[in-house]
Amino acid sequence: MTKDGSTGISRRALLGAFAATTLTAAPTFSNAAGFLRGAGDIRRVRMYSGRTGEKLDMIYWIEGEYVKDALKEINFFMRDWRTNETKSMDTRTLDIIAATHNLLDVNEPYTLLSGYRCPATNAMLRSSSRKVAKNSLHMQGQAADLRLGSRSVSQIYRAASACHAGGVGKYSRSNFVHMDCGPIRSWGA
Repeated sequence: MTKDGSTGISRRALLGAFAATTLTAAPTFSNAAGFLRGAGDIRRVRMYSGRTGEKLDMIYWIEGEYVKDALKEINFFMRDWRTNETKSMDTRTLDIIAATHNLLDVNEPYTLLSGYRCPATNAMLRSSSRKVAKNSLHMQGQAADLRLGSRSVSQIYRAASACHAGGVGKYSRSNFVHMDCGPIRSWGA
């Protein structure tokens, strides 16, 4: 105990320890959700789209339930901006995005570079870059490419990888991190 009567353990440290035990106890997809526990049982995403100029600050999970109207807004925000086509984003990907943001301990919104991509957009991007997958999870609404101005690609990559909940790609030259809810894997330099 310290002089002021406190234990010297911060709430953040306590929550971090709880999240770490959750990881050990449940080495499945629930890892990302485990990093979100202790936040008043809410899940939130904050993003900005430089492509459209839109901003999103949305609580999409409250007390164990996804908020349908919030998910609709997120789906629209993460649409293929080239065609305005939307797809339901996989909530597992949203959980990875939110958990990574929490681990980074920032208030700054992500900059969204790419969320959902329609097949035509994916084919167009693939024709100009060998780094675009033919069967990209972006076309399933299961992936996002994100960056933060206050954190390096390496920092974001490490935080997303710590979730042990999907694919994480590090694109240092292009200054973004890919996150998806597919099989656990990582790549990039």
